[in-house]
Amino acid sequence: MRFELGWCEGARRCESPHFNQRPLGEVSLLVIHNISLPAGCFGLPYIDQLFQGCLDTNADASFAQLQGLEVSAHFLIRRNGERVQYVSCNDRAWHAGVSRYGERENCNDFSIGIELEGTDTEPYTPDQYQSLTALTQALLAEYPSLSTERIVGHCDIAPMRKTDPGQSFDWERYLEKLKEYTQELRS
Repeated sequence: MRFELGWCEGARRCESPHFNQRPLGEVSLLVIHNISLPAGCFGLPYIDQLFQGCLDTNADASFAQLQGLEVSAHFLIRRNGERVQYVSCNDRAWHAGVSRYGERENCNDFSIGIELEGTDTEPYTPDQYQSLTALTQALLAEYPSLSTERIVGHCDIAPMRKTDPGQSFDWERYLEKLKEYTQELRS
């Protein structure tokens, strides 16, 4: 998997207007999220519409709270493993909100956000884990300041506000596959 100007080859490109330049151009953190619109419903067009700024907030009663929200992520991985990219990895997507990693605030400034189509409690699919692992491997190769030690959940950088990717995310499975990849690179 290759990148050109921060865009991932093979990902469906669905550009969002909700981004800006990174203040230092730094990419050193990967943040895993989850999303479903409406909550618990999968395979619908609403996530793309939200990140593109054209969500019809009358389409579902739960969307009223999203009126005027300007949010995006770099990637979404759908239940079938499809990768969708909204913002170049070289730019700052608006996915983390009020956040802190170590002593640094504003994680959007230096992170890549990957949304998994899902919920905190619904198991993620094997296709999603495979797609996420492949994407993460490509990101680790493309951005040398990233490492397996600098991968967190949204819950880790905004613990009083967020719970995603939730208890249903199998961190051990995901990180073990990444360690295997890292070991292969070193040998």
